[in-house]
Amino acid sequence: MVAFADYKAEAKSRGALALELYVTQSVPEKSPAEVKAVLPDHLAYQADLERAGKLALAGPLSTPDGENIEGMGLIIYRADSLEAARALAEADPMHKTGARSFTLRRWLVNEGSLTLSVGLSTKSVSLG
Repeated sequence: MVAFADYKAEAKSRGALALELYVTQSVPEKSPAEVKAVLPDHLAYQADLERAGKLALAGPLSTPDGENIEGMGLIIYRADSLEAARALAEADPMHKTGARSFTLRRWLVNEGSLTLSVGLSTKSVSLG
């Protein structure tokens, strides 16, 4: 096992991006109806985090066969530390009310690509 800080330093030294993000896996703890009741507050919270630049990506995960949504979700935060990311996750109404629980991990993003298209006259944006 390698310490996260050591791995991050080594990745940077070889030219990798070494962008540290925080990944939360969120799972239901209460009935679907109880989880759904908290959904409006959760979505408002997520929108606030997105506007503040603290939410990178979020959404539901499929079942392993890819055919259904089973209630598990993935949330990726931008934060200054693991503790700051934990505070964001704990403040989420889903987690705060106990409707869902979460696990949190550091994620070191080293490679990949995103495509962003901005339509100036149409004021549209698409991410691919």
